[in-house]
Amino acid sequence: MTANGERCLETVRPATKSGYGRAGPQVLGFRAVGEPGTGLRAGLVAAFVAILAALQLPAAIGAGPPVRLQERAQELRNENSALAGRAKATWLSSVTLSTRLEQTRAALVRFRARSEAISARRAESERSLRLARRTVKISQRRLAERLRLLYEQGPTDPMAVLVGATSVDDAINGIENLHRVAGLDQRVIDAAKHARDHLLAATRRLATEEAQARETEAATAATVSALEAAEREQTATLASLRTTRSANSAEISTLESRARELAAAPAPGTSQSGRTLTVLATGYSLAGYTSSGVPVGYGIVAVDPSVIALGTKMTIPGYGEGVAADTGGAIAGAHIDLWFPTQAEALAWGSRTVTVTLH
Repeated sequence: MTANGERCLETVRPATKSGYGRAGPQVLGFRAVGEPGTGLRAGLVAAFVAILAALQLPAAIGAGPPVRLQERAQELRNENSALAGRAKATWLSSVTLSTRLEQTRAALVRFRARSEAISARRAESERSLRLARRTVKISQRRLAERLRLLYEQGPTDPMAVLVGATSVDDAINGIENLHRVAGLDQRVIDAAKHARDHLLAATRRLATEEAQARETEAATAATVSALEAAEREQTATLASLRTTRSANSAEISTLESRARELAAAPAPGTSQSGRTLTVLATGYSLAGYTSSGVPVGYGIVAVDPSVIALGTKMTIPGYGEGVAADTGGAIAGAHIDLWFPTQAEALAWGSRTVTVTLH
């Protein structure tokens, strides 16, 4: 409530309004007060019109012509078509890469199994080689012990056996026993040495095969890692392409919407004399400059350029003469802002619906 009992509704405006270059919240009211002198107001409006003409303000600041917006939208469509082609090629490449990766992983499993099998065979060969070596040593030791016993127990020379034999059969049996014992031990030793040599060669061959298998396994594992990295890169590329196409589609929608608004708005420089428009008018009082770069002052009106072209003069009931010379993020559609020199006057105006006449 005001001091004289009149009802006053207060609202808080944003701290800044895009295009105003002013700061600080402003409180707006809803009661009427006397308007400034007509002569002062007319002089201010004329001054601002002259400033606008000197600066050669475009009729629609910050908005290109509809044709340019449509051209930009078409450029983005063409870019999206190219991106779609790249995405398709990348996807096909990723399918081929995925197939190759699966095949290489399967090959790696086979190579690992082969390496393990060779390793197991080599380990078995090494155990057999150790056994053969031990057999040779044992056989040689036993032969040496047998020869020592024969020497200690009696003659070992065939002539001595013949001389000491009691009969021909006894002599033949003695000589055969000597040859049989010596031959048996020698055969055992020869067989053990042959087995040892064979196992040694087999062990060396298996060691070479295992080394080669391990190298093949390592190379295949490196190929798998490289293919996995390429697959991740292609996945990231596809995601990036989708993001870019989505952003382009959103921008295309915005450009087309803006182009339609501009096409529906009065063309820059087109006379709107005598046209009337019902708008919501809000008062404000902030120091600074308008979006067109001129200082604020009485008669400055902030408009939506798609509805009222910048530079348009107008008559506002209860306010007087004004000129469209500012824009703002909160000014959209049939909505205008009127500048007042003091906060009290802005509060007194508040927000009200008026029918303005455009000149």
